[in-house]
Amino acid sequence: MIMKGNLVNLFTEEIYPAEVEIQEGKIKCVREVKGELDNYILPGFIDAHIHIESSMLTPSRFAQMVVPHGTTAVVADPHEIANVQGLAGVNYMIQDAANVPLQFFFTAPSCVPATPFETSGAVLGPEEIDNLLQRDDVVALGEMMNFPGVIGGDPVVLEKIRLAHEHSKPVDGHAPLLSGDDLCNYIARGISTEHECSLREEALEKKRLGMRIMVREGSSAQNLEELWTVGGDFLVSDDRHPQDLLEGHLDQTLKKAVELGMDPLKAIQMVTVHPASHYHLDTGSVTPGKSADLVVVDDLEKFNVKKVFIKGELVAREGKPLFNVQPLTGENTFQLKTMMPSDFEIQSTGNGENTVRVIEVMEGQLLTEKSQATLESVNGILPGDIEQDVLQIAVVERYGNNHHSNAFVKGFSLKKGAIASSVAHDSHNIIVVGTNTKDMAVAVNTLKKNRGGLVTVGEGVVHSLKLPIAGLMSTQSAEEVANQLNQLQEFTKAMGCKLSSPFMTLSFMALLVIPKLKISDQGLFDGESFQFVDVIK
Repeated sequence: MIMKGNLVNLFTEEIYPAEVEIQEGKIKCVREVKGELDNYILPGFIDAHIHIESSMLTPSRFAQMVVPHGTTAVVADPHEIANVQGLAGVNYMIQDAANVPLQFFFTAPSCVPATPFETSGAVLGPEEIDNLLQRDDVVALGEMMNFPGVIGGDPVVLEKIRLAHEHSKPVDGHAPLLSGDDLCNYIARGISTEHECSLREEALEKKRLGMRIMVREGSSAQNLEELWTVGGDFLVSDDRHPQDLLEGHLDQTLKKAVELGMDPLKAIQMVTVHPASHYHLDTGSVTPGKSADLVVVDDLEKFNVKKVFIKGELVAREGKPLFNVQPLTGENTFQLKTMMPSDFEIQSTGNGENTVRVIEVMEGQLLTEKSQATLESVNGILPGDIEQDVLQIAVVERYGNNHHSNAFVKGFSLKKGAIASSVAHDSHNIIVVGTNTKDMAVAVNTLKKNRGGLVTVGEGVVHSLKLPIAGLMSTQSAEEVANQLNQLQEFTKAMGCKLSSPFMTLSFMALLVIPKLKISDQGLFDGESFQFVDVIK
């Protein structure tokens, strides 16, 4: 097969008419030709860092959505399902991914559990990591979130890093706001990428020290506008909700990057040759011998994708996939007691006013601020205060140990009801925010009945989205999941919430490795000092 078009050569940063000869799924030869041609030929797009589970879709359903947008490969970190089901969960992702043309590469989840300060459903030690790293389709050690363990020389953490180096595979980083000597110590252990930069100064410091910067543009964390002038190495998603995938994937990110002022060829390099080189992938450039993963677009501004080829086969045309999807079913384990409204009550230290610590949400960021509020005790109980937008938040452990903890949060702006989710990074216990303990109990018990998902409760009315695969994913299409999620978000908005992605934001309130204040099933956690703190000051 021979394709003709304006070739975007990312090695010499030239654009010229060319033909690409494809044989047995590989690029055989590339030749410059004469004449004027309309469309542009690009290497297929690579998302170098994404958690498929956060799309709430199985890998095959995810492929169905992103391939028509020009994505031909992803480097996926399956640590969400690994924290729930361990190696069985990782194997589910690999097996379901094998049924579609999208090229899935995986990283070995480095932090299962993410920290010792929460209860997860599994543990992946050095032996399990070694087994995963021996696979050809596992191309790196996944994001090393336990940066205190790296800096402090935790022997288990360092052994996982050593194994990655032994297998000649890179180690992805995750060290938000880490700076100075601690950052130097972290990098010196052989950690090469960072996707958690939210400030330009932070990204510049890390880039100066040799880290490869992943500029993230996801559903909850959107850092492109802040970071694009730093000159990052990759454009990545990290986490994308199904409604956003209906609008686009890396094609959309490329369009935004160019609108902001980035050179189109530099932007394209960040989703092609750069990730392919870093992870040693047999794709990512129009090079003889490489996999024939190609995208045809009509211009280098809007990046409207006309055709997508993977291994030389036409797999999408004009926004439509040309392959069928049959997602695999998976196991689901939920073990928790029925919750009562009294389980969510927070005892005061005495009558009258109490000063409490409050998690403060930041729109569009995974970071939170530390805040405080003064609440009035009622019969020895501290309720939230809707007028101050200080609501109750709780995490309920789902793995059979019956742990739960309570605290306060600011930023959800609910005026009534409660919302809850079994998607709570990274251990995926149940997380709930509410204006009253009765609705919080109903929300959690609905998730127990549904065996995972999302739920809103307000004035006696319950709405839910079921996620039967590990409490994280649905086998339904993206359109079906997005429609249900949109309905839930409309109900949440009607209850007063002003956040653009309330359930995505809620899911990160339990992510202890992102400062400053978060909550696990074991208590309120200070992500700067890396220790638990009391709710009441």
